[in-house]
Amino acid sequence: MKLRFLKALACTGVLVLAAVPALAALMPNVTDAPSRFSGPGVYTGPPALPVTLSMVMAGGGPGYFDTMTLIKVLAGSKTNAEVASLEKKFGKTKVTNFVKAFPFVVSDALKIAKEKGVKLPSTPNPNPKNGEALAGALWAAGQTGNGFNVEVMLDRAVSHPIHVQVMKDIDAKYGLAADADYHAVLNQAMHDLAAVYGFNAQGQPKSAM
Repeated sequence: MKLRFLKALACTGVLVLAAVPALAALMPNVTDAPSRFSGPGVYTGPPALPVTLSMVMAGGGPGYFDTMTLIKVLAGSKTNAEVASLEKKFGKTKVTNFVKAFPFVVSDALKIAKEKGVKLPSTPNPNPKNGEALAGALWAAGQTGNGFNVEVMLDRAVSHPIHVQVMKDIDAKYGLAADADYHAVLNQAMHDLAAVYGFNAQGQPKSAM
């Protein structure tokens, strides 16, 4: 199992940096425990459910979530260029794995949350129609104090225990390699959005400061 896990990471280009020491003070509720695919950083606090709801609604809503619908909201006129960039970096198969897995991730996370009595708020924040604001909120949600970690973003979306269960469910449905693809492509997409909008660690455009 360990060998298969390492091979999956090698195939996706995900770099595990578990041995790298902390370079700055970690944010509240963030520990330097190793995450599964993304190096040090695990968020142990409560989920940022208004942002989660905004993301789900931007993607079409519960039961109708579509990866490309979300990407179009987040990237706007640069959607085609972003998809082309991701396919150039990862190849079409890995990007397809990401596109296919994301709706399952959302539906599975919402199902688990409901079973655990976690309720989404009635009002999303930010406005799910505002792609720049939503991208900024997601970028801020992934900050550890030592930079962005896509798994911290996912921890903050639904809580760390639910994120861990969702990863196990992805493995069971699509396989470990597809799970790694999902995280790697999402991580790159978030970095690309941050570069396009010029976000600082708080998810605000640096030009606005």
